[in-house]
Amino acid sequence: MAIDSPIRPNLTISGQPMSTPLRDVRALSRQMVGHFVENVVPCGTLPGEAIYGDVTTITRVCLELAANMLDGRNIQQNVEQLEEAAAGWAREGVPTDAIHNAIHAGFEMGMNLIVSNLTVKDFDNFVDGSRINIEILHTLTSAISRGYFRELRTAVSEHHTAVHTLTSALLGGRPTSTMARECGIAIADAYVVLAVSIPRHRDELNPALDSQVVARRKLRRTQAELATQCGGNALSLLSIDGGTILLPADQHTDEELDALIEGLSIAAQVGITATMVAAVPEQIPVAVDQAHELLDMVQRLHCVTGLYRFDELALEYQLTRPGPGREYLGGILTPLDEHAELLETLQLHIGNNLNRQRTARALHVHTNTVDYRLKRIGQLTGFDPAHPSGLWYLRSALIARSYHPTDTTKTVDAQSGSAHARLPREP
Repeated sequence: MAIDSPIRPNLTISGQPMSTPLRDVRALSRQMVGHFVENVVPCGTLPGEAIYGDVTTITRVCLELAANMLDGRNIQQNVEQLEEAAAGWAREGVPTDAIHNAIHAGFEMGMNLIVSNLTVKDFDNFVDGSRINIEILHTLTSAISRGYFRELRTAVSEHHTAVHTLTSALLGGRPTSTMARECGIAIADAYVVLAVSIPRHRDELNPALDSQVVARRKLRRTQAELATQCGGNALSLLSIDGGTILLPADQHTDEELDALIEGLSIAAQVGITATMVAAVPEQIPVAVDQAHELLDMVQRLHCVTGLYRFDELALEYQLTRPGPGREYLGGILTPLDEHAELLETLQLHIGNNLNRQRTARALHVHTNTVDYRLKRIGQLTGFDPAHPSGLWYLRSALIARSYHPTDTTKTVDAQSGSAHARLPREP
């Protein structure tokens, strides 16, 4: 649909059309661009071909648009030219502050020219012209913003598709150098594979709110924080439940990885749990399976949130492998089947790193009650949780029992989330 300026009254300044000072667009555009380079800081950082090419051309278009609006002429072509130029600047990475600073600086120069011969007799025309000038500035900024961010959204979408394609290829064990070049993303020599669990936000359980909207907002906050901390280095497939993140192994220290998970938890407003395995690209599919098996085990043990590494859980991981040893260990807890409160206490106590006060708070009981239950567990099972050897057997028994076909210890807590597959579900 064509964009037309409404019919304007005969606006004049000192007997001349108000648009007259803007009509010598070639000379005036060169003057304005020189002003931009000298006084508008971001513009001075642009390369010469941009300043004296596109910027000068579009400055002329802006002047033509302003004059046409003052004269009540059609501005459709001017608007389309501005949108197209803004799209090009978005592709080239020209910062928006440079563009809008130049627009406002040029508008100020144009206004000074228009009012330079203003007399008392021109007051009414000046008032009407000022309203039109506000429309001019609105039209300029709207057209440029519209073109710029439309192109930016397209570029972001293309990058997201490329990241998704390469990440899926790495997870599937089929990355190629050709694919990496097509995606514009280099494949690292080695990766840190993170299996991530994102539990439900408390507002997802609020019946007065749309749980899917809450969940997607949680996910967007998490993804934004990941981009902030890792830039374009992170390859991820995440949904509202969690998923998998690949990070170049040589770009993040152990402390930075711990801080990353903590930062993601703060952004998501939930306690995120993650497990980590290192791998070269060819080994990523196996590493992903291993990382998610570790994550599943950590959740079965009700461990506190945070980042867990394979070398911290190697023994526990081995206990999950099928065999007579796992069967024997799983049977240790059989005497607790009729004492659900004891089994829950043992799970929470181990998950809380043997912190009696934290366990008592989670159970809403006194610490003496926790001590009594732990003593009772020792009496029934024959393994005292107060002694290192007894605790080792009980912890091992919890791990082994959670993988038994008739598992009764694995629970899903709506507040703390659940175990996740490699490619988690979308809402």
